[in-house]
Amino acid sequence: MYPAHGPAARFLVISGPSGAGKSTIIQGLCARLPGLVRCLSCTTRAARGQERDGVDYFFLSAEEFARRTAAGAFLEHATVFGKHSYGTPRAFVEEQLAAGRSVIKDVDVQGGAQIRRSFPAALQVFVAPSSRGEIERRLRHRGTDSEEVIARRLAEADAELARWQDYDHLVINDQLEQAIDDVAAILRAAALRIQR
Repeated sequence: MYPAHGPAARFLVISGPSGAGKSTIIQGLCARLPGLVRCLSCTTRAARGQERDGVDYFFLSAEEFARRTAAGAFLEHATVFGKHSYGTPRAFVEEQLAAGRSVIKDVDVQGGAQIRRSFPAALQVFVAPSSRGEIERRLRHRGTDSEEVIARRLAEADAELARWQDYDHLVINDQLEQAIDDVAAILRAAALRIQR
């Protein structure tokens, strides 16, 4: 008799600089793998446009966010630009995994470091484009950011790129379908690991 595999459902954390293609890879994986669930963030900011609670984010008051933070309800959390708080809800991840569904979440490198401490079993993947020049090209191609925002994102990208060695896996996204295949292979290999 062979020993049992570990749990098939995994928590997959994706990090990388802005413009690396994390959201596009996550969309491709979720379309390809029906048992994969995108983890929503909790946030204190107001909904924008057509955003809906429980579909795009879990919208919380600042008081409720602070209460949950104190109770240890987030796997990672941060306040962005001193304004709005964001966090990855522990209960959501644990409920999905218990139901046999893998969970995928993109976080910045600081969030990835917090998750390494709060949820060591997470699979951590760093996604990077082939070069820094490609990051700038992608940011400019979006056509949504000012020069000031692009400059800030490039500075952040430099800091994040320096942290790739903190991760379990590195995926270079210079061919989107190959990058999706690579992340899917990481998830599949994890499901086949022997439970020890």
